[in-house]
Amino acid sequence: MEKKVQKLHDKKNIALVAHDNMKDPLCKWAKKHSFKLSAHQLYATGTTGHKLEEATGLSIRKCVSGPLGGDQQIGAKISEGEIDILIFFWDPFEPMPHDPDVKALLRIAAVWNIPVACNPASADFIISSQYINEEYERLVPDYDAYIAKRLG
Repeated sequence: MEKKVQKLHDKKNIALVAHDNMKDPLCKWAKKHSFKLSAHQLYATGTTGHKLEEATGLSIRKCVSGPLGGDQQIGAKISEGEIDILIFFWDPFEPMPHDPDVKALLRIAAVWNIPVACNPASADFIISSQYINEEYERLVPDYDAYIAKRLG
């Protein structure tokens, strides 16, 4: 697939998602980094978003709960260029009934070349990156070229 450059602005759109056993660690992480996060637009799945707002006082744009389609809503926002970073604390020890949705979310994040953190350590690296508050150019699929080629 052909690629094109997409510019990320200095204010990022960050999605925050967590499985049930990981909501508290995500809230703790977000509280620790609330000053840096406050400079960005935050999104979350439903329950996680409510817990994050309570823990940090930050404003969160909430989708529905993950098992009800929130993971898919976040994925759609990624494919539409509305999410720049995914912080997804998932629990590797607990099977999830909506596991296909989780895999789809991680796949779409890889397709659209967005940074993904899956635990506090990787999230620390992302939030501490020089690019968190700077413009950044990334390569993404060139959907227009893809359609033009398919329609021939």
